[in-house]
Amino acid sequence: EAKIKWFKNAKLNITKNCIDRHLANKGDKTAIIFEPNNPDEPNRYYNYSQLYTEVSKMANVLREQGIGKGDRVCIYLPMIPELAFSVLACARIGAIHSVVFGGFSANALSTRINDCSCKMVITADGGFRANKTIDLKKICDDALNTAPCVEKVLVVKRTNQEINMREGRDLWLQPLIDNAEPTSMAEVMDAEDPLFILYTSGSTGKPKGMLHTTAGYMVYTAYTFKNIFNYENDDVYWCTADIGWITGHSYIIYGPLLN
Repeated sequence: EAKIKWFKNAKLNITKNCIDRHLANKGDKTAIIFEPNNPDEPNRYYNYSQLYTEVSKMANVLREQGIGKGDRVCIYLPMIPELAFSVLACARIGAIHSVVFGGFSANALSTRINDCSCKMVITADGGFRANKTIDLKKICDDALNTAPCVEKVLVVKRTNQEINMREGRDLWLQPLIDNAEPTSMAEVMDAEDPLFILYTSGSTGKPKGMLHTTAGYMVYTAYTFKNIFNYENDDVYWCTADIGWITGHSYIIYGPLLN
């Protein structure tokens, strides 16, 4: 089949361009601001050095739990910092992330997990959205009844609600992070290696998995962010999207950090 290949055999890791290269001169500069759902909960600020540490720890947890280059990881989280850390940690070790919007149903989740044979799901006990609490773990449990490919579920504690934890499959994330090394080697990726799969909404039929490869996507998001948003040093940039959509991948995580 005729397929356009972009800069094949060039080597990179997108997270080295998003994080590592900023450390020497901008290590203490704010990389991510988390503004919570509830205005009474304080904002969290992560500089580039802290982002490197958080992503490294998450990457090491993924590796310890048997995830490697080419494995698919489904991320089903609310808009919390761990969502960004999980996405970048997958990219760091060469795993392919498949983010599913935290408002999707169990059926929508299992369809996407099965389609790309995810080995792991990263989720939370729940999420806050306006004045509601979303039972993410319960939805995830229901989805996994029909998704036998999943071996491990990592659970972020967010809402502190009662949830079911299945022995041997489900693990709380925080204790694993606490024991993880704060540095990590980035997997060497080919320009044409897959970076992530993101599914269409399915409103016109079966959801279709869109595969984005590493280098072409990186150059595209860096270039478009730089030229469309005219970001100046020390600006605070905010995007209204959810990371569960392509806009969130490109213009909350990758585009801004690449610049």
